[in-house]
Amino acid sequence: MDSFAAVLVVATLFIGLPWLIMHYVTRWKTAATLTGGDERLLEELHDLARRLDDRMCSIERIMTAENPNWRQQCAPDQSNVLPSHDSLDMDLDAELARLAERSRVREAR
Repeated sequence: MDSFAAVLVVATLFIGLPWLIMHYVTRWKTAATLTGGDERLLEELHDLARRLDDRMCSIERIMTAENPNWRQQCAPDQSNVLPSHDSLDMDLDAELARLAERSRVREAR
């Protein structure tokens, strides 16, 4: 019985354990990648966000040309500080990352 137990332990250590580790490493690597559909969705969302940003800039220019004080009229309790485009881009990047993560979670199910 001792030889059987020794063979079982050796087989577990040198075959079973490496197989188990490699199996989960492979699963982890495939789960961390974006599919082609995810990449297309992210590209579409990024393009949509860029177009909406361009439209907002156009609207702000038109509003400023018609009434330079329109910002104070819209939000009199706030200072005339709007978020910069860099901070908006960071917000969009965070939103895109959140959508990508949600897509990955859905695919994992």
